[in-house]
Amino acid sequence: MHKALNSNLLPIIAALIIVSVALSVMTPAFLTASNLTNIVTQSAVVGIAAIGATFVIITSGIDLSVGSNIALSGMIGAIVAQSTGNGFFGIATVIVVAAVVGAFNGIAVSWLRLAPFIVTLATLGMARGLTLQISQGQSVYSLPESLNWLGASAIFDVKTSALVTVVLFVIAHFVLSRTTFGHRIYAVGGNAEAARLAGINVRGVVFSAYVIAGVAAGIAALILLGRLDSATPNAATGTELQVIAAVVIGGTSLFGGKGSMVGTFVGVLLIGVINNGLTLLNVSSFWVQFVQGALIFLAVLLDSVNTRRRARQSGS
Repeated sequence: MHKALNSNLLPIIAALIIVSVALSVMTPAFLTASNLTNIVTQSAVVGIAAIGATFVIITSGIDLSVGSNIALSGMIGAIVAQSTGNGFFGIATVIVVAAVVGAFNGIAVSWLRLAPFIVTLATLGMARGLTLQISQGQSVYSLPESLNWLGASAIFDVKTSALVTVVLFVIAHFVLSRTTFGHRIYAVGGNAEAARLAGINVRGVVFSAYVIAGVAAGIAALILLGRLDSATPNAATGTELQVIAAVVIGGTSLFGGKGSMVGTFVGVLLIGVINNGLTLLNVSSFWVQFVQGALIFLAVLLDSVNTRRRARQSGS
């Protein structure tokens, strides 16, 4: 298991090193302490959302609604915090709303047996529409400090959001690799029918994965609120692309049953390094999106080739 994990991680780690070295040569501003810290901080939203997405994708699912969930939960939480003057009410609201969105996806996929792609695509539209309707297209500013602390505070000059991201990755890695629930996630993604015959509550596992993804989106929303000191109706637009890119590039198979939190973490760093480097080089944001899409295509292509090769080997 560990040998397989290490062999799967070697290409992505090598890519991260090569890209980092190339950028440090192309722009001296890249390899500075402040910029490296900035990369980790700027990757927090995508990183935490990617934690939840990893659980979902390993079960052979997908969540396209993560960006809209971040926007909706953040907007409702900001309105509650501002109207009550209590940031802690806002925090609770953000998490609850995000979890409800995740639960909606989970029920539709696990109990109604609808296609994850269609369900979460629909949720993407509904959540974004609700955000625009609730906010009337307007941003909410001047949020209570107690609501902003996760995204705005620092401990010994290190952003709290970066520390929280690392801690959550460690916890998620333990859950996925060391607990019964984590093993069931892999079993369901590998072969749902075999998992059911083995006595695993497949619907419950899939539902839980989507709820985890929802809660992760809520935490990401709190970080974004603190970073911007505002809630905007177009917040996190396109975040789902970066999240899926990080997870798939990190070695998690879109076919399910394979992946790791360590791989996702490295994938998040690679996406963060590329985004940061292209920005330092004054490359158009359109090319940034192109690169992200190209990376997803290459990762899926390689995963598909490897899956077919393993299938032929097992059949021979």
